[in-house]
Amino acid sequence: MIISEMLNKDYLKRINIALSYIEANLDVKLTLENVSEKASYSPYHFHRIFKAIIGETLNEYILRQRVEKAAIQLIIEKDTIINELAERYGFNSHAVFTRTFKKYYNVSPTEFKTLSPSRFSKINQTNRKKRQGDFIFEEYICNINNHLNWITMNATIEIVNTESQTCASITHIGIEGLERTFDKLIRWGVSKGIMNKPNTKLARVFHDSFKVTAPDKVRMSISMIIDFAFTTEGEIMSTTIAKGKYIKGQFKILPTEFETSWSALYVWMNDKGYKKDDKYSFEIYHNDYREHPEGKFIVDFYIPIK
Repeated sequence: MIISEMLNKDYLKRINIALSYIEANLDVKLTLENVSEKASYSPYHFHRIFKAIIGETLNEYILRQRVEKAAIQLIIEKDTIINELAERYGFNSHAVFTRTFKKYYNVSPTEFKTLSPSRFSKINQTNRKKRQGDFIFEEYICNINNHLNWITMNATIEIVNTESQTCASITHIGIEGLERTFDKLIRWGVSKGIMNKPNTKLARVFHDSFKVTAPDKVRMSISMIIDFAFTTEGEIMSTTIAKGKYIKGQFKILPTEFETSWSALYVWMNDKGYKKDDKYSFEIYHNDYREHPEGKFIVDFYIPIK
């Protein structure tokens, strides 16, 4: 029964509504009753299908989102006041927030703020223990230099101001099956005559960060940038890439080089003294890598900055 429901496009649309509602309301009390109401399901029915598709109960998902968003804020703003952060993400007290945070990352929020970029870049839900005593300064410097050399060899970087961009998007969670989701979106775009429009481009928007979220739980919007009105249907939803100031890195890379390229771009950002904004990072693609003679993506990476 669950599998047949998961194939129902109306069902997917309503799950997306729930995810968007959660994302926008992490600072207030979220319950099974009010989230399921937004998705137009009974609490019992919603609980079952949410767990089936997301892989976590609603409460587990909400708690993880709150802790991870707080962790990202600690990375972005080292002078963040812990009490204010706890309140912003719906925790009843500093003590509850600290205890919960430590369960996820094995360090307190205060300790987490002191970690170097190379240390928190691989922190995730696997609860791998990180201690400052493990840190070797020479390796850190070597790592930074390697990333900066990668940028010099493989990227053209500029600071740009962008306008908001409207997208048709499909939610995708985790790193498995990405190509199938892109193909599904492309088939929809072809059926609507959108793919042959000159300004149509494919994109990927990251709602979570691989720095603090396990790869199989990272939520993305697989997107098609469209500059005219279109009708949403089923799991195809309308989303917006926010206007703002971004670091734009232009790359020509193999599929296996995305992680290195993103890491290098963040190292470049830190090296130049820029601070990340709380908008989402994203990618815009300019080709089908399967048709490139070297099997490479021509792709732009965008990091929002203040």
